[in-house]
Amino acid sequence: MPGSERRRELRRRRHRKLKVEQIKKRAENASVSEKEVLASKLRSLTPGANQLIEAMGLNR
Repeated sequence: MPGSERRRELRRRRHRKLKVEQIKKRAENASVSEKEVLASKLRSLTPGANQLIEAMGLNR
């Protein structure tokens, strides 16, 4: 058996958390065009992206 769904879910959650932290760090010094790219990456990464985008100031 390939493993339980719960374990896969936790792995996805941890990976998503790491990626969001990396995007936060990059967003601090990002230009306007880079912020658009980071916002699109967040949208594809997580379902709660709109709240994160507003909190990080990536929206226009």
